[in-house]
Amino acid sequence: MTKSSRAAAFIVMVAVMASMLFPLLYMVWLSFRSETGGAIIPVENYKAILARGRLWLFLLNSTIVAVAVTVGNLVFCLMTGYAIARGKFAGSGVLYLSAAATLMIPSHILIIPIYMLVSKIGLFDTYWALILPFMVSPLGVFLMTQYIRGLPDDCEQAARIDGAGEFTILFRIVAPLCRPALAVLAIQTFMTNWNSFVFPFILTSRPELYTLPVGMAMIQGMQGMGTPQLMAGCTITTLPVIAVFLFFQRQIVEGITAGAVKG
Repeated sequence: MTKSSRAAAFIVMVAVMASMLFPLLYMVWLSFRSETGGAIIPVENYKAILARGRLWLFLLNSTIVAVAVTVGNLVFCLMTGYAIARGKFAGSGVLYLSAAATLMIPSHILIIPIYMLVSKIGLFDTYWALILPFMVSPLGVFLMTQYIRGLPDDCEQAARIDGAGEFTILFRIVAPLCRPALAVLAIQTFMTNWNSFVFPFILTSRPELYTLPVGMAMIQGMQGMGTPQLMAGCTITTLPVIAVFLFFQRQIVEGITAGAVKG
């Protein structure tokens, strides 16, 4: 690649990165402004938004739901993907195709069936209503199945010869090799459930169970909120997602690097 080509590629990447970062930086900048657009106020808007309503409770609810659903997806999608990729049981192909076909269905179509199911089994207005229906995602099953199929099974066969059980093979041999895929799944699941509004709004009615997006909407609707305070709340909302991405970034980079070296 010539110097001019590298320079052009660098300029394009900088432009793309700037276009992606600008909304985030603009949000943070607005969160430090006053209502009249005057001088920067370092922490007043954050103090005001944290003092409103039950923001800390909403943060706790979002954390509980997002972490529980993420852990559930990591465990159950890994187990299901391993069973489909390595197992030779009747119906494994149908199960895999069902998971892949479900990806084509918009999630909002499932609002009424999930609401009716949750209500009939008595879980409406509980944490379980926000956790159990989302513990296994079709995307996670599809992702883990495809990733495990691409892994060599030599170590697994050697472990079976040594007498290791399937759970031992799964969690001690396969799971460490799947860290990049698990990291991607963790980020996607956490971000989706942290930002989810429709399902928490439909499946709960008590303010004690509101997640952060629902709680922020209720505060905005009932109490009114200026743009700087709203941006301060949005900034607080994005921090956990950024922290999760930074935590799993190393696993993703290691997976990409390993794939490049192998190729």
